Amino acid sequence: MTAIDKNPAPCCIIVMGVSGSGKSTVGERLAEAASAAFIDGDDLHPPANIAKMSRGEALNDEDRAPWLKQIAATAEQHVTAGKTVVIVCSALKKQYRDIFRKHISRVNFVFLDGQFELIKRRMEARQAHFMKAEMLVSQFNTLERPAADEQDVYTVDIELPIEELVADIQHHLSLISPD
Repeated sequence: MTAIDKNPAPCCIIVMGVSGSGKSTVGERLAEAASAAFIDGDDLHPPANIAKMSRGEALNDEDRAPWLKQIAATAEQHVTAGKTVVIVCSALKKQYRDIFRKHISRVNFVFLDGQFELIKRRMEARQAHFMKAEMLVSQFNTLERPAADEQDVYTVDIELPIEELVADIQHHLSLISPD
């Protein structure tokens, strides 16, 4: 293995999926395992989006546009600075993922895939989160599962234990933490 193999080029890894799929938990653990920066995309939502979701209203494409552009700009800042960054973002539609592809020079996606009932149980157990369990139906209705032509998306089953899930992603993306 060469030195370049041990230290892959800086990139952005978008951990994606519906609300409640475990994006934040997986993203934080993946960033830690890969010695990468971690950003929760929810922290980049404009206040109007958070207020809307807190009222139980689903966001539309117009609401999401500035948020997606902010995520892409933040990611690209890290990559051009020579740093790998893990960002969690639902990225439910292909057009959203295409925004990232267009504006981030090196991006990969990890799709956390799971069954509706499992995710609903997880959401109902969460405390003090602006996304309400009743909105899960709209998330699944909006979700455009990654197609075969989206070669930069790695799909994982959220029923796997977290340690196994993170190790699998790290192996698949060839992320090796510096010694």
